[in-house]
Amino acid sequence: MGFTSLHWGVYRPRVVNGRLTGMDPAHWDGDPSPIGASIPGAIDSTTRIRRPAVRRSFLERFDDHPALRNLHLRGNEAFVEVSWDVALDLVATELARVKSEHGNQAIFGGSYGWGSAGRFHHAQSQLHRFLNSYGGYAYSVDSYSLGAGRVLMPHIVGNMDWLLGAHTSWQNLAEHCELFVAFGGLPVKNAQCSPGGASDHLVSSGIRQMSDAGVRFVNVSPLRDDLLGPEHTEWLAVRPGTDTALMMALCWVLVDEGLHNEAFLREYTVGHERFIEYVRGAVDGVAKTPEWAALLTDIPAHRITELAREMAAKRTMINVAYSLQRAQFGEQPFWMTVTLAAMLGQIGLPGGGFGLGYGCMNNTGSGRKAFSGPRFSQGVNPVKAFIPVARVTDMLLHPGESFDYNGQRHVYPDIRLVYWAGGNIFHHHQDINRLLTAWQRPETIVVHEQFWTAQAKHADIVLPATTALERDDIGSAASDRFMIAMHQAIEPVGEARDDYAIFADLSRRLGCESVFTEGRDAGQWLRLLYEESRPRARSFAIELPEFEQFWHDGLIEVDYPPEETVLLKAFREDPLANPLQTPSGKIEIFSETIAGFGYADCPGHPVWLDKPAQSLPLHLLSNQPKTRLHSQYDHGSYSQASKIQGREPMTINRQDAMARGICDEDVVRVYNSRGAFLAGVRVSDDIRPGVVQIATGAWFDPLVKGQANSLEKHGNPNVVTEDIGASSLSQGCSAQTVSVEVEKWHGELPAITAFAPPEMLA
Repeated sequence: MGFTSLHWGVYRPRVVNGRLTGMDPAHWDGDPSPIGASIPGAIDSTTRIRRPAVRRSFLERFDDHPALRNLHLRGNEAFVEVSWDVALDLVATELARVKSEHGNQAIFGGSYGWGSAGRFHHAQSQLHRFLNSYGGYAYSVDSYSLGAGRVLMPHIVGNMDWLLGAHTSWQNLAEHCELFVAFGGLPVKNAQCSPGGASDHLVSSGIRQMSDAGVRFVNVSPLRDDLLGPEHTEWLAVRPGTDTALMMALCWVLVDEGLHNEAFLREYTVGHERFIEYVRGAVDGVAKTPEWAALLTDIPAHRITELAREMAAKRTMINVAYSLQRAQFGEQPFWMTVTLAAMLGQIGLPGGGFGLGYGCMNNTGSGRKAFSGPRFSQGVNPVKAFIPVARVTDMLLHPGESFDYNGQRHVYPDIRLVYWAGGNIFHHHQDINRLLTAWQRPETIVVHEQFWTAQAKHADIVLPATTALERDDIGSAASDRFMIAMHQAIEPVGEARDDYAIFADLSRRLGCESVFTEGRDAGQWLRLLYEESRPRARSFAIELPEFEQFWHDGLIEVDYPPEETVLLKAFREDPLANPLQTPSGKIEIFSETIAGFGYADCPGHPVWLDKPAQSLPLHLLSNQPKTRLHSQYDHGSYSQASKIQGREPMTINRQDAMARGICDEDVVRVYNSRGAFLAGVRVSDDIRPGVVQIATGAWFDPLVKGQANSLEKHGNPNVVTEDIGASSLSQGCSAQTVSVEVEKWHGELPAITAFAPPEMLA
């Protein structure tokens, strides 16, 4: 059996009598992800969707007005299994009706991009290409992970994708860095994954090389285990949401003691004078001193002063985790990271400067060129209506209303049909109880899914899709070491079909088959996409063999030409010849463009903005899981083994637990005004007091199905997170700005039903 590629690694499937029995990590991977162990047993479990299914009221009242289809019963009604012909006829009829009555802008293509590591059978690309072939759709931009950063960074440094691909390499850091200051930590668990695949895990070895070279690490995080492994690590247990204040106080010390690099600021940045005036207190009367920051951050003033001096004296890399910008005013810590690094003047030097998400993705810091392999074109979308991805609920609840985004006013489209392939909004989105109300608004919801997730259970028409192991594909990711020929390992479970086959059948019914398929089957597309990637590879000085050789051999080790990777090195060496893609061509500590937008919640330079006072005593952090990718394979063995009495584990400080009579492995109720969920407890001294932490991705499991404000009994934190934009600039998600209370659960525990299929009628 050959290899297959998943977002969290390359594995060799073990198949006995047609059934998957194991997943063996690639022999070359020095730090393979154990998530692969979840797939056998889960891939063909009772949670698998085996046949097309239609919600009962939708099927029975299909010929009636859409309002009569009992939309409020989504999530709490039986399904009827039907043939593929019946299901596809229903989907085609609804698409044609909505297009005829309301136009293509009333169709929302709601895919999120983690559907498959394969470059052809990539659910998001397949859905978008199909809808574009049919005349377009309302779409989303940015991501839940990096919404604020993606909008901000082009204004002040450059495009986020370019920046991530150009980060200073781990090897360079091991050779030249002396001090690595990690705001939000450097959690290796997050680096198990990369979009398109992670064939060779790099982060653990990169950190180990730096540690062996004597690099000192500072973990600025409420969680000690956000940075584990290096021999010399200091933990600064900062109060959540105050990293911006800490960075400003570090800048104050640099300016006050003359340690900032004035020459660098004058040559490579714009607006530093206005920022320094702000830090000194000339603008708002508040000097951003260590004493000021100590009251906000709980980091002692003398330690802030010492750290600033150490950063100025050593070659320092400043890194910020994605999680810090998933908060109210989330742009500020990213902007301040760049500003603090500019004040030190080490940007563009080996081992110094700044990083945006080391440890958040496996390929960040690989030191390889950003060649990504085959690409499947999504076509051109003639519809211009869009939303920032984290504003789905607002779109459904407030059609026709306006919203701010990146300096412009836009209008929410009036969505009548939601088509989702890849992703699970009942995992990603904030304030799920509010989402449940919004989810009753569309007239039709169509979902492609492999498993009976909450997304599938809250749909009208569910089409069973294949997994990566049930089809041929090509695994490839930007800067990744290997390209994988993903030979089909097992037959499709039940009647599952791949997304391409589903959309090809639909396009035939809707008269756009020639545009969507271009007359090719899936195998012909694989050959074409691969051959089209070969000339692009040559532009990166990479030579790929012909398709037949690649497909026969099963993989290619991509021969990346060696080069020293230092972020913004060329810009530092000659800023006139290598200007940044910003209005000034320089780093914009003050942005005239952003200032011109007039946003009080994101003005023209980094600022400290007071967040509303916490209404409850505990700050909840909901970070990425260790045992799965987002919510994928939560029903698998690795994720299930981490549960406590069937619930997602939540970490609480020992003092906070004792004050509430809570012991290790108890089940607790976590609540605020938006909702409540149950979680298992891990009591620890490795989390600061006043903070609790739970991973995202536990499958949504309400006590009363389909009802908003019901107790969630499995541990999904998004029933309590607030659904507001990070700011008017980005409208990114703000999941990390939330307070809760916790109490011990007494009485009988409700059964977990998250993984049970809905009732099926004959």
